[in-house]
Amino acid sequence: MFALLALLPILSVLLFLVVLRWPALRALPVAYVVAVAEALWVWGVAPRAVLASTIQGVIVALSILYIVFGALLLLATLRANGALATIRAAFTRINPDRRVQAIIVAWLFGSFLEGAAGFGTPAAVVGPLLLGLGFPAMAAAMSGLIIQSTPVTFGAIGTPILLGVGTGLGVPLVREAAARAGLTWGEYLSGIAVRAAALHAAVGVLIPVFLSALLTRFYGERRSFLEGLRIWPFAVFAGLAMVVPYLAVAYLLGPEFPSLLGGLIGLAVVVPAARRGFLLPEKTFDFPPRARWERDWMGTVEGDVNGQTPRVSLVAAWGPYALVAAALVLTRLPALPLKRWLSAVKLAWNDILGTRLGAVVDVLYSPGFIFLVVSALVFAGFRMGAREIGAAVGLAWRQVRTAAPALLVAVPMVRVFINSSGGAAGLDSMPIELAKGVAATVGASWPFFAPVIGALGAFVAGSNTLSNMMFSLFQWGVADRIGGLPQVVVAAQAVGGAAGNMITVHNVVAAAAVVGLVGREGDIIRKTMVPLVYYLLAAGSLASIWHYGLGAHLGALTLAAMVAGAAYLVAREHRAGRAAPVPGAGQ
Repeated sequence: MFALLALLPILSVLLFLVVLRWPALRALPVAYVVAVAEALWVWGVAPRAVLASTIQGVIVALSILYIVFGALLLLATLRANGALATIRAAFTRINPDRRVQAIIVAWLFGSFLEGAAGFGTPAAVVGPLLLGLGFPAMAAAMSGLIIQSTPVTFGAIGTPILLGVGTGLGVPLVREAAARAGLTWGEYLSGIAVRAAALHAAVGVLIPVFLSALLTRFYGERRSFLEGLRIWPFAVFAGLAMVVPYLAVAYLLGPEFPSLLGGLIGLAVVVPAARRGFLLPEKTFDFPPRARWERDWMGTVEGDVNGQTPRVSLVAAWGPYALVAAALVLTRLPALPLKRWLSAVKLAWNDILGTRLGAVVDVLYSPGFIFLVVSALVFAGFRMGAREIGAAVGLAWRQVRTAAPALLVAVPMVRVFINSSGGAAGLDSMPIELAKGVAATVGASWPFFAPVIGALGAFVAGSNTLSNMMFSLFQWGVADRIGGLPQVVVAAQAVGGAAGNMITVHNVVAAAAVVGLVGREGDIIRKTMVPLVYYLLAAGSLASIWHYGLGAHLGALTLAAMVAGAAYLVAREHRAGRAAPVPGAGQ
């Protein structure tokens, strides 16, 4: 019963935001009221603690808006000085195919950014960059969120593993189990990281295929999956170019650098291949002419640079993004003092309203500060006048102001949900009660469902790191009770928590804001739900097979059904593609 009650805030979000397509500003207050009502009257949380959770959520939301504003300011600045026009021309010279551009920018560059910074930064950079390359706003947001999967477990220099899993499992029971296995604590965590990387590599290798197919299905002239699947050899090649070094780095170097180096090596391999047309069909894909775009595709942020002539060099145009990437890496390497120096400058409120809750805003360590510094360097380097600077700042401010109300409700709802333990009813927090209900229901099939719990944790907490903190010990305990492989199950938790970032509410709100789609969050989630379902089913199936081997169990049967279903869909799309008339034929 308590598991079903704990599910209500999540169902409220899905119902109003995704099914009924309410804008986030209408849907999220309803979910907040549901979460508060349950916390007060079912979980017995004190009103003061609920108010403290709300304040904590507002502070966290402001820190997210700080990042969004910085990303929007950099976009407005680069558009104003002509740098985006140069970048667009450069990508066209690499390859004019929009499927290829999405794979390079979102999958590879986005993976590198996730490895460097994490916490939704790729969507804040990739979405505006694709928008500037002439992508519809909805396509840009969708692409930036779809890749918030494979690289996320090793984002921010391995934070979801080192901090998330490390904190969640850092209790005497698990440490003693590691010692009995003859492993140090670092080796035990590295073993989980390698297992997570293996699951990610097997599942994530097809993310570029999904990215391409969804791009052509929703935004192509023919509205066909098949048009995206036609570059599957290149898409799989791009997938392998990232996940092979990613897995090797996880095994050889540990959890800090798989995504960062996987994305960087992938760029070095794939960009020259794309320039030469390696594994690509002769026919390129482009969006319909802008005059025929549907209104649902477009947002309110001006990012397209079709009418502009490149007037800065390629090095100067890419320089700001190179500076952002370099600064994110240098400020997050534990071996350098920059991380310690920047992290020391904080705005903190500890023991909010006399509770155990607190909130911190990293003033200088936040990616938002890096965006602002780089924007200021662009102002100076390109000698932009006061009027141009004022226009860029004003545009970014108006855009972030539009996104603020939804985030200022979404994050407090999440914090009330998470901070619901310790009430008069004596219940665990809502996420833990929900996970306990699932575990009691599915029994020995738990490895299959472990990624789903990870994704739910990320959905409500807004972070793979927090999902791992909440659920790693619970996942380990369930696996131990069913006589399974705890490291595999915890790895599946981390994989699911990463995939859940595709639909995490504040990630989606932020991704929508930077491309001008505020109020359209439900439409974005409806599209990213497709690769999310694939990711969770495939990861759960592989975790079950790893756990139980091949046989007539849920994981193996589901994987067989997925392969058969994919073959059927490809065959159906192929027949439909052969039968469909060519747009414009006979005119």
